[in-house]
Amino acid sequence: MVEEKKPGKALGAEPARLAELVAYQDGAVVSRALVNQKAGTVTLFAFDAGQGLSEHTAPFDALVFLLEGEAEIAIGGQPHRLQAGEIILMPANIPHAVKAQTRFKMLLIMIRS
Repeated sequence: MVEEKKPGKALGAEPARLAELVAYQDGAVVSRALVNQKAGTVTLFAFDAGQGLSEHTAPFDALVFLLEGEAEIAIGGQPHRLQAGEIILMPANIPHAVKAQTRFKMLLIMIRS
């Protein structure tokens, strides 16, 4: 996975288009942290087609919102096909995996408290 670091102005109290804050990279998964606080994180991801994250667990609930494209998100072994504009909750401590059916971008919101 590639962590994207944007030069110049940091995300602040001004409007921004989410999908434009992270760019696709051939053959890679790119991430950009928008918020990283003790209470939780907000991270943007851009997945090239066919890329994914292998099955893993997290100790906190995570909410996924698809901004573009299509993805398969397996939660507890059950696959879910999501399209742009859809949202799904990945419950804490339940194994989940992500696979890009097409290039897609998602916003991941993890609440730690």
